[in-house]
Amino acid sequence: MTTTGMTVTAMLPGHADQVLAIYQAGIDGGDATFETTAPAWEAFDASRLPEHRLVAVGGAGRVLGWAAVVPVSGRCAYAGVVEHSVYVRPDARGGGVGLALLGALLASTDAAGIWTVQSGVFPENAASLGLHAKAGFRVVGTRERIGRHHGRWRDVVLLERRSPVVT
Repeated sequence: MTTTGMTVTAMLPGHADQVLAIYQAGIDGGDATFETTAPAWEAFDASRLPEHRLVAVGGAGRVLGWAAVVPVSGRCAYAGVVEHSVYVRPDARGGGVGLALLGALLASTDAAGIWTVQSGVFPENAASLGLHAKAGFRVVGTRERIGRHHGRWRDVVLLERRSPVVT
């Protein structure tokens, strides 16, 4: 997929340093995840489904953002349910990178027979909530005080998108 000035393509090991730097920038912002540090590439690579890992690449091979999924459970009944993440480098936010990544990711999961893509978003992350609404996600509910983050309890808004093609 190509969008003005960027191409959405498969995430490769050669993207690792940039992907992890973008992840760490999101972590450092304080409203993206409960994580406090980006994992080593080996752990990141081992935990995400390889067929659903994408990057948006701009000029000179600069990674502008990434999206990936993890299975929600090893139980066979949940084989078509994944949790996703989408991160955009701070200086590329607001330019359509997140929507391009999320659109390509949903096309990929639909084609693979995945019927539910979900995510948990801090309610303070208005940009992420808006992005997900544009991509067809709905709010399932809010998990109140679900975890502590930097010494305070945090709520998480549970979002999901049901595939319109997988029945």
